[in-house]
Amino acid sequence: MGIRRQGTRMMIATTAHSAQLCIDALNTVRHSGSSPLDTIMTMANTLEFSGQAWVIRAQSRSRRPDGWPAWFARNTREKPLLCLHRAVSSAQLSALSDQTMQRGILCNDIENQPSPWPKGTQPSLPLWLASNPRCTPYDPASGDEARAIMLAALRTLYVEDKPGFYYLALHHHESTVPLNTQDREDALNGMYPIRCDHLGQVRLLGAGRVLEEVVQAAQLLKQDWNVTAQVWSCPSYTRLAREAEAAERWNRLHPLAPRRSCHLRDCLAGNMAPVIAITGYPQPIADQLAAYVDAQFVALGAGSVQPSAPNRYWIAVLSLKALADEGHIDAQQVENALHRYHLT
Repeated sequence: MGIRRQGTRMMIATTAHSAQLCIDALNTVRHSGSSPLDTIMTMANTLEFSGQAWVIRAQSRSRRPDGWPAWFARNTREKPLLCLHRAVSSAQLSALSDQTMQRGILCNDIENQPSPWPKGTQPSLPLWLASNPRCTPYDPASGDEARAIMLAALRTLYVEDKPGFYYLALHHHESTVPLNTQDREDALNGMYPIRCDHLGQVRLLGAGRVLEEVVQAAQLLKQDWNVTAQVWSCPSYTRLAREAEAAERWNRLHPLAPRRSCHLRDCLAGNMAPVIAITGYPQPIADQLAAYVDAQFVALGAGSVQPSAPNRYWIAVLSLKALADEGHIDAQQVENALHRYHLT
């Protein structure tokens, strides 16, 4: 048994060394802001060239998922695994995660392909991601977010040897939102501020590609209705909800101990303005936060008001509706906005 434990420790150390070499290689490459898809593809090329990671591409015939077990069996040393794939359904992604022993970084660019489904995936897929405790799903809005998540995934899974796999939904639309060091850390925890230089009459949360519509909605609210809005990027509603749930459970089981907070509550503290959470996936993904937000909470997703994700006009109108519901503005303004934006 001692020899076996020693061998396991040596394998973990070797894997951690490979992962650190991957991180070092990525940190030496000059990075400029681009889309999440372009950023991850550039990082994949760097990792493949380094020889310290397995990079599996959906287009590769020689490395099909059904051939992976035999392919990996020829290698006695585990290295970080990055899979670039296109999965439409939860069944496909479940099979893919099983093939990788539910360990690795899975990147899905299906939302860039024509599809009748929101973000290119069947509704079951994001729900499966959110309900799978081994999966940490992210929907990065920018290349900087995707890069920060990738580096954190390499460190968490392979340097710190924690179980599970990371999932990134990738789109090819560029974003110019820069991240500082604190933003990168907060993005990994689930959310960070884009525009929070004031309290804001409403607080808008957005994830992935729809964040651009959220930013534009904040501008409409200010220009057309003199309503100020905070804007938050939320790369992972699921991570926010899981941490909040864990804190709630701990507080229930330890009534005499100081209460634990969570990143979501810390970010939203000190303000009771309505919170509008928007996702490009179906609404239940943003609904995960409802139980942990003390202010009025409105979740919007694909299918909430239109088949696709809510656009800037619907976001602005429903923000006004939230303010009207609390008596902060006259309900007539909501009616005026519906007509102004041709939504009736």
